[in-house]
Amino acid sequence: MQWNKTKKAAKQMWVRDKWLYFLLIPGVLYFLVFRYAPMYGVVIAFKNYVPFLGIAESQWVGFEHFRQFFDSPDFLRLLGNTLWISFLGIAIAFPAPIFLAVLLNELRIATYKKLVQTCIYIPHFLSWTIVVGLTHLLFSINGGAIVDLVETIFGVRINFLADPEWFRPMIILQGIWKGTGWGTIIFLAALANVSPEQYEAAIVDGAGRFRRMWHVTLPAIRGTVVIMLILTMGSVLNTGFDQIFLMMNSLNRSVADVFDTYVYQVGITRGSYSYSTAVGLFKSVVGIILILTTDFIAKKIDKESGLF
Repeated sequence: MQWNKTKKAAKQMWVRDKWLYFLLIPGVLYFLVFRYAPMYGVVIAFKNYVPFLGIAESQWVGFEHFRQFFDSPDFLRLLGNTLWISFLGIAIAFPAPIFLAVLLNELRIATYKKLVQTCIYIPHFLSWTIVVGLTHLLFSINGGAIVDLVETIFGVRINFLADPEWFRPMIILQGIWKGTGWGTIIFLAALANVSPEQYEAAIVDGAGRFRRMWHVTLPAIRGTVVIMLILTMGSVLNTGFDQIFLMMNSLNRSVADVFDTYVYQVGITRGSYSYSTAVGLFKSVVGIILILTTDFIAKKIDKESGLF
């Protein structure tokens, strides 16, 4: 009897929302074709893949490629470089959209607020090629505006693009400049749901602007912050190939070489498809573990937080 009621309710829901489900078809097809279907190719990480033989006929080698990767002297160097860039991004770049969203939320002049939002969204639509090109123009040792300015003020001419010590700060600053404005959208959407009555009650209680931000604004976006942090932790080993590859050169390679660039060098330029797939699969497994671990910790701290 209960099964019949559930079946009937499900049928009514399908009939009522049929056009909404119809609109889901392109998205579902996209994920099936471009996300799930290619996952079959992951099996070459456990084979000695030869293109002429195909995936099915290539020799099965088990975890041999993973063993080679972990025993390689490049592993610790790549892991260190990747984690440094990722955790600097989490510590510095991740809070930036939150801070900016809170500041924008405090603006009361709607026209000025929209103008500021439009200006800070623009960098997001620039490709990394353009961003790196602008960086080279500003920081070039020969005529770069920033280099000339630093020399004028401090009397020292620094080659920012070639000095390994400046590579990570420049990567983080590029990420902040390009992504902070766009990252505020989701936090501003969360703040839009805060009832004005909460601010009014805080004002009646004598709370100043800072107190209202601390006790009303920030708690309102706490759940959103936790979810975004969980998703960010899943991509700790994905530092972004385009940006790193374009900023990397022979002088800063010691700190610039990360898993993403290593996969390109080994898989594309050397043709070691199985080995590079094993490296990529390792990154994905670590990402899943970090997501589940961060979600578990978030739920232990606050039961209302988390993804699952």
